[in-house]
Amino acid sequence: MSDASQTSDQGAPQRVRDLPPNEIPKIVSVDDHIIEPPNVWTDRIPSKYADVMPRSVRMRGTMNFVGGVFSFEETEDGDEADWWQYEDGRYPITRLECAVGFDRSEVTVRGITYEEMRKGCWDPKARLEDMDANWTEASMSFPSSFPRFCGQRFYEAKDKELADLCVKAYNDWQVDEWCGDSNGRLIPCIIVQLWDPQAAAAEIRRNAARGVRGMTFSEIPPYLGLPSIHDADGYWDPVFEACAETGVVVNMHIGSSSKMPSTSPDAPAAVGSTLTFNNAMASMTDFLFSGVLARYPDLKLAYSEGQIGWIPYIVERADKVWEDNRAWGGFGDKVPEPPSTYYYRQIYGCFFDDEYGLDNIEKVGVDNICFETDYPHSDSTWPHSRETALKLMGDLSPELFRKFVRGNAIDLLSLDLEP
Repeated sequence: MSDASQTSDQGAPQRVRDLPPNEIPKIVSVDDHIIEPPNVWTDRIPSKYADVMPRSVRMRGTMNFVGGVFSFEETEDGDEADWWQYEDGRYPITRLECAVGFDRSEVTVRGITYEEMRKGCWDPKARLEDMDANWTEASMSFPSSFPRFCGQRFYEAKDKELADLCVKAYNDWQVDEWCGDSNGRLIPCIIVQLWDPQAAAAEIRRNAARGVRGMTFSEIPPYLGLPSIHDADGYWDPVFEACAETGVVVNMHIGSSSKMPSTSPDAPAAVGSTLTFNNAMASMTDFLFSGVLARYPDLKLAYSEGQIGWIPYIVERADKVWEDNRAWGGFGDKVPEPPSTYYYRQIYGCFFDDEYGLDNIEKVGVDNICFETDYPHSDSTWPHSRETALKLMGDLSPELFRKFVRGNAIDLLSLDLEP
């Protein structure tokens, strides 16, 4: 790891690992998840939708994850689990997304009930207790696999009037119930109406007015059948304009395009798990050459769970392409400055375990990374996130360590916490 440590009065560099445990800064995690409790929509949507709104049902079924694709079916001899029923579809909750508290050998693609999962997955009071056990002061949580990571389940719905109500109900629940009594420790991250950018912009402004500073967006919208960020008619401009004006960060989680990277339909899940950064890398390249960041210089992007080790090469390559291939590169005057300008000014990478990225932190950018614990997913470092942070960054100066585990996140999300 590069030595960015400071030197004490005695001449020895000051290291985080030399501090007393209670002086190690607490974590502000920019990527965790919620397993939505059964009442999110039934408590907030008119009863006339009772037969089609999202609601919890207990069923049996089998699940698989092969070639980057999750599949499931209802079977009488399968695992008993809690499923979500919405319109005419049913969707199971899996142990893979509720992995905390299980031994790694028990984390498999199988169904799970609310009673079997750790209560912190869905209960805000229990979540705060689990955060205390993990040296975590604050946490921003994305949706689970039912709404999907950017709420694309509602974009795919038939009844868009009901889908609009579902989006607003989810956001009201996030702000009022999940985060409401946490004294700022639970940070809301809203979903939007992907099928209607004007409605999405209004929803961003509605929630920004009550203090929300994070929304979740698809890393690659065309994978969902939506226009790209290069759309000539500016399909997404209302969303980007609303975020830039209100200071709401555009967060893009791996898998928010409903397509995980893989190499073939029969590749084992380990291939996709290794390549999870791939969509984040493609998305960031999209933005660097889209002109969006030049048009909206106050817009901030964050790539959740994509790690950071790949960033220096992509930034270097983008600058090289911008310089050498501008005559035929297709970006014209939309990108007036080298792409690295926009990266260092407006983009954040998020990591939970990336030694290579930290070895190259000057190129990644000391102001461009945030830490995450990924609770309660299978990649989560809970309840050892402090130990993980020390393993990765214990040789840094206290000032840099603080920036990476909390300070950058506080700046990015305009949080009312001590940096």
